[in-house]
Amino acid sequence: MAEITVRRTSGSRRRGKPSTTWPIHVFLIVAVVFMVVPFVWQLLTVFKTTAEVTRIPPTILPADFSLHSFETFFSTVPFWSMFAVSAGSLVLRVAGQIVVAALAGYAFARIPFRGSRVLFGLFIVMLMVPSQLFLIGQFEIIRDMKLLDTLPALAIPGLFSAFGTFLMRQAFLTMPADYEEAARLDGANTFQVFWYVMLPMARPMLAALAVLTGLYSWNDLLWPLIVSPSGENRPLPVGLAGLQGQFGTDYPTLMAGALVCSIPLVIVFLVLQRQFFAGIASSGLKG
Repeated sequence: MAEITVRRTSGSRRRGKPSTTWPIHVFLIVAVVFMVVPFVWQLLTVFKTTAEVTRIPPTILPADFSLHSFETFFSTVPFWSMFAVSAGSLVLRVAGQIVVAALAGYAFARIPFRGSRVLFGLFIVMLMVPSQLFLIGQFEIIRDMKLLDTLPALAIPGLFSAFGTFLMRQAFLTMPADYEEAARLDGANTFQVFWYVMLPMARPMLAALAVLTGLYSWNDLLWPLIVSPSGENRPLPVGLAGLQGQFGTDYPTLMAGALVCSIPLVIVFLVLQRQFFAGIASSGLKG
């Protein structure tokens, strides 16, 4: 009876103690509101007229839900040709970066060689340098290769990423060495250990890298403007930028285009979200 009384007393004390997690929940609710409100405003703007968008005070709900903005977008922007360019560049960048980053990350994490720490330190330093500083050198390389106004010109600079190498190195560092040693005892060489043992275990990180690379590739604007001066191979962000006029912008059409262009990325994220979060969660467990 005494034990039961003690348990009841401790349980009542727990129930009576005020919760300390409510500030976190309040903060998360406010953060969700700040993230959702712009998206809701975008959806409402799509169905408004230009007069309703520019009206002061602003109009929250459109007077007439019209699809005129979508019609204007598809008639103004060559959507399907730009979509093909964006998708092709995305596939090339994601495939190339997964291969290069996985190989480089495995080498830094599992293959000891002289100067590995110094070389990896240089990789980390590259993360601190703005990517715009490399534009002139990259443009000269693409020009000398006679690849201007081509699809490979959009993808080649994105085949390598110091950030992707860092992510893959962290993934391989967190894996137990027992699997690697067992494979070597069975007679597997270095590449076989990488391909058949370690790489399948790194699938969550590969999915995370694919999502991040795809997001960067899909939203890239400055590099396509530089390497495609004639406009024959320009992706969707360039088409969206063209909707912003010097003296005025048709915001319903612009919001409709942004909504349409974001749908493929949303689909990719929904398919890979479980692997994405698993890869991000395990990226910094071991240095």
